[in-house]
Amino acid sequence: MELLASLADFVLHVDRHLAEIVGQYGMWTYLLLFCVIFLETGFVVTPFLPGDSLLFAAGALCGAQIMDPWLINGLLMAAAIAGDNTNYWIGRLVGPRVFEGENRFINRKYLDKAHAFYERHGGKTIVLARFLPIIRTFAPFVAGIARMRYHHFLGCSVLGGTLWITLFTWTGYFFGNMPFVRKNFSVVILAIIVISLLPGVIEYLRARRAAGRERA
Repeated sequence: MELLASLADFVLHVDRHLAEIVGQYGMWTYLLLFCVIFLETGFVVTPFLPGDSLLFAAGALCGAQIMDPWLINGLLMAAAIAGDNTNYWIGRLVGPRVFEGENRFINRKYLDKAHAFYERHGGKTIVLARFLPIIRTFAPFVAGIARMRYHHFLGCSVLGGTLWITLFTWTGYFFGNMPFVRKNFSVVILAIIVISLLPGVIEYLRARRAAGRERA
């Protein structure tokens, strides 16, 4: 519980903590941000790391001339794309073993269905998943398991990563230091998190409603 409380405090007050880190570690902060964004998208076990809120806060610090916006944008794009691709190859190399042999909980046909789905809709899934916390961590892993064609995945990963990083860092750059935002930064960060989660919640409810109609 203490760990969760600390993580929640960091996410909701990421601006304050990030400013303190910059003050203490200077240029090493760029490496720290690179690692956080890489890990948040690169491993299925780290979806809890801050993504959207961290990008917005970093952009706000760039707007306050504390960090370099172009360096931040370039580094974090590289981190996001590298994380996506690492996750893809982990899924492609390790994931299929889950489906080997007789397993009454995991059926090989699920892998075949996933492969067919990613061949038809994988591109937009990879791009849109970038804007959905937690889902963006699992989407490239599943794409790897489903053996989505790599050149197709790579193109969508670059597009999605570029749009995600650019949108949140430059939004923070232009709006993060407005008086209202500065006074209510925690509320703004919470709103960003909620808005980011809404598409996934809406899609889940739609899927449940559709499943209910099919059963009726």
